[in-house]
Amino acid sequence: MLDFVFSISIWELMEKMSLAELKERHSAATETVAALREQLKQRRQHLLDTDVATYAAAQGKAPVRFGPTDLVCCRTLQGHTGKVYSLDWTPDRNRIVSASQDGRLIVWNALTSQKTHTIKLPCPWVMTCAFSPTGQSVACGGLDSVCSIFNLNSPPDNDANLPVARTLSGHKGYVSCCRYYPDEDTHLITSSGDHTCILWDITTGLRTSVFGGEFQSGHTSDVLSVSVNGSNSRMFVSGSCDATARLWDARAASRAVRTFYGHEGDVDAVKFFPDGYRFGTGSADGTCRLFDIRTGHQLQVYRHPDNGNRELHVTSVAFSISGRLLFAGYTNGDCYVWDTLLAQMVLNLGNLQNSHEGQISCLGLSADGSALCTGSSDRNLKIWAFGGHRKLI
Repeated sequence: MLDFVFSISIWELMEKMSLAELKERHSAATETVAALREQLKQRRQHLLDTDVATYAAAQGKAPVRFGPTDLVCCRTLQGHTGKVYSLDWTPDRNRIVSASQDGRLIVWNALTSQKTHTIKLPCPWVMTCAFSPTGQSVACGGLDSVCSIFNLNSPPDNDANLPVARTLSGHKGYVSCCRYYPDEDTHLITSSGDHTCILWDITTGLRTSVFGGEFQSGHTSDVLSVSVNGSNSRMFVSGSCDATARLWDARAASRAVRTFYGHEGDVDAVKFFPDGYRFGTGSADGTCRLFDIRTGHQLQVYRHPDNGNRELHVTSVAFSISGRLLFAGYTNGDCYVWDTLLAQMVLNLGNLQNSHEGQISCLGLSADGSALCTGSSDRNLKIWAFGGHRKLI
């Protein structure tokens, strides 16, 4: 009875309030939220009394040095007839899958540069691709709002094309990124322009969990990238056009574990640090950043010298096997190798011999850390290997 009377009172109050009053209250509430967010930001800055580079320099850490032959382009993979949008390595480091504007996936033998599979896609507007942990299947997604799974061991159809083994349908916007769980072929996470991420059971083709959307702790704009924690596959991080990155626990989809602020543009790329306690981001604001998932603090900013150029975006990021190096691809064709400890750029692959002739759209490191692959709008992929006297870092 009390609940009934209370609901009537609220309804009567809303009837008495004019539209102008409601707008005024909404505006006041929005300003209060913005003020509280700014206070929180200032409090975080106050607690964060140093960054990684300052601390490392104080400890006398020497910067990483690269000679002219320490990282060289050893192979160029040619075969796509459109811009290369995405790539991924198999855990055995021998194969790479790439997705292109030409509407095809190509599986490459990274050791010989030969194509082992060329897959014509049902929808040519592909944006992402991923290899399964066993290397038996590949996934892709794009503007058709679905994620398609291909079994590389399936026989080709009458048109000599590989048939779709499973279609994961459920997003209401384009599929921007897809990533398998690192320890199994049966689960995959996708991100989408519908502001959500979805965990899929590939065996059944059904959604296991939806992250974001109607939940207030979710992203408020397109989700562009995801990275699954290699140390704890139930945790993943997402980057969005709302200029934030969010940490999620796959066992509790109702809200994000933590939201990370700092960027002033779309978060185009996210990648977990090798230890699983930190992650890196790349943004349309031209910077890369390093965050700690335990404290929520921003540990370091990596600023391109041309950071004031609004056309300069970071498209992709990856860490070396130890985490000492951060690889970042840029829209101006640069591919920087950053010393993560000292926040110094130690090498620009864009200035080396046989570098790309277009912007770097994607990159990825082999599982053993011995080679880096980059994809570009020049329609090629390039494999860069550590040479000379350089040991893996």
